[in-house]
Amino acid sequence: MARIKNPIIEFSEEDARRLHHPHDNALIVSIWVRDYNTHRVLIDNGSPADILYYLVFQQMRIDRERLVPTNAPLVGFGGTKITNDVTFIVVDCSSAYNAILWRPTLNFWKAVILTYHPMIKFPIDYGVGELRGDQVAAHECYIAMLEMDDHLHTMNI
Repeated sequence: MARIKNPIIEFSEEDARRLHHPHDNALIVSIWVRDYNTHRVLIDNGSPADILYYLVFQQMRIDRERLVPTNAPLVGFGGTKITNDVTFIVVDCSSAYNAILWRPTLNFWKAVILTYHPMIKFPIDYGVGELRGDQVAAHECYIAMLEMDDHLHTMNI
């Protein structure tokens, strides 16, 4: 099979089949991280850092010596196998998500995100790869975040 240099990435109504509409779900996918199929990964293109939660880091049995301490503040947060390296900031706090992928990684992958479908498409050597969102996991994560003791309280105005 010949390599495709700049594949055309497009979405169609066929991509939206088997979804429950209407929906306002977050885009939640599963990805491979260090030979570990990581579920409940939030795709959020609004911030400049990739997050891996410490509990998940421990479950992966990665040597703790690989962690590099940092004092950088974190603000704003309470299947296709992709082989690009991702540098995660490991955070020790509660979350319904196991990881969060943000803008730098999505840009590096040249990812096109469509929340209506919900899915991500990106160029690969021989065409277009895709990650489909999991609506059930998105709903479960939403409920779990609402039930957490340490989440921020909000009120409608």
